[in-house]
Amino acid sequence: MSVINERKQQMTQALKSPLAWLGGKSRLADRIIEVMPDHQTYCEVFAGAAWVLFKKPESKVEIINDINSDLTNLYRCVKHHLGELVLQFRWMLVARDEFERLLATPTETLTDIQRAARFYYLAKSSFGARIVKPTFGIAATAPSRLNLTRIEEDLSEAHLRLSRVYIENRPFDQVILRFDKAGTLFYLDPPYWNSEKEYGENIFSREDFGRLAEILDGVKGKFILSLNDTAGVRETFANFQIAAVKTRYSFSNYAKKEVGEVLISNFPMAGSQSSRLNRVPKLATRSAKASAN
Repeated sequence: MSVINERKQQMTQALKSPLAWLGGKSRLADRIIEVMPDHQTYCEVFAGAAWVLFKKPESKVEIINDINSDLTNLYRCVKHHLGELVLQFRWMLVARDEFERLLATPTETLTDIQRAARFYYLAKSSFGARIVKPTFGIAATAPSRLNLTRIEEDLSEAHLRLSRVYIENRPFDQVILRFDKAGTLFYLDPPYWNSEKEYGENIFSREDFGRLAEILDGVKGKFILSLNDTAGVRETFANFQIAAVKTRYSFSNYAKKEVGEVLISNFPMAGSQSSRLNRVPKLATRSAKASAN
């Protein structure tokens, strides 16, 4: 059986992420997993809901990282304090008043477990999984994504999957440089081009795309980067393999409409019609100038 077919067979029993997350890769995860090369260490640099981690077969070493400390605190509590975390939901209700109460609660007044419960409640019950200025999500046509009767069941699956996963809360450049080696595979899902501020102020800027491209140009390991398909993305990452893919957004008025994204890598992706621009890359030119100085 080929490696790809073996992975497809394993994915039939794949887990789901316990989180709703803006820009999550629930619909694209299988495609990303299909093109993964062999590796020993797997590192998600912008974890978010970690859909790829939860759906893929286990690697020998696994790391998830995110700059959002509320998110990484939740993952740590799911990993180490599952029972205590589940108890926090015992008397909660899915209600606008409860949402507003938790939203107004300063996180510095909470324990780590209380903070994790607050974050999970807000993430699951907010409209469109918004991170900045979230609002209560309610509809006459669908139930809430937060099912309080399944909290323990849903988080127990995540608890088991995270049992041997390292959880980091560091800037993306530090994580890449710390874990880069020949056997590492990085998966990167940064904020979309033109949507940088939807994850908060000073989290990721337009200039960070250029910094990311420069760092990736020098890694010893391999990487897969997913982004929306824009001229700016193709220009910034023109030094690498770029494959166009189609997906649908989970939280959007256009959820039924296919949209274009790209998978970017520093290796040929099996089964992908990847392209590379035939020109002198900006990165090479920049490096040459630096050497001359």
